Order: sequence, then structure tokens, then C-alpha cells
Amino acid sequence: MEEIKPVYSVRVSTLSDIARFAALMISLGQPAYIVHFNYNGEKYYGLLAIYHDYFNLKGVPIFYYHVGNEEGKYLLIKVDETGEQVLFSDRTRSGWISIPVISLKEKPNFIQV
Repeated sequence: MEEIKPVYSVRVSTLSDIARFAALMISLGQPAYIVHFNYNGEKYYGLLAIYHDYFNLKGVPIFYYHVGNEEGKYLLIKVDETGEQVLFSDRTRSGWISIPVISLKEKPNFIQV
């Protein structure tokens, strides 16, 4: 079996950056979810994506991630005239984009953080 090459990992400034990216993907009809795992005593939340058309490559896999203490089954985002709101919740809410959080037992080997 061929070894899986690691993805490129990029740490974002805020959890809102990941929520915004996932919401965009959902609005374009693509499924999106947040991956969560604990590693070295910290909680990682991230989104796997493919950066297309990078020079001569067919696509570069990237893991965008945030380290934080938040918890929940969904990452919710809402943007209206009052601004942008992002929070974790154990349930969905009407009027919010709900992004499921998938908790992994351990960090996958192909993700380097």
C-alpha cells in the first residue's frame, strides 16, 4: 500500500476564518465539516480543502486549523446587519449555517501540526 503524503497545514488567526470558509463551501453546494482532535494537550479544529490550479499541480491538499478550547457538535455562523457571529453549539439553530464537527479519536498521521 502506498504511503499517504502529509497535507500542508496552515494555522488561521481565528475560528471565524474556518467558519467563514466552510460557509462559503456550503453556499457553493459542496459538503463541509470541521474535523476535531486532541493532540499534545491541545484541541485542534480544522477544515480539509484542496487548493486547485497551483502552478503545474492538480491540487494541493491543505488543512486549515485553529487551536482553542471551544466545544460543541456544530460550529454555527450567522451574518446579518449586526455583523458576523460564530459559536459552538450542541444543536442547530434556525437562521444559522450549521457546520457539523466530527471528533476523531486521534490525530491522523497525514496531518502535521
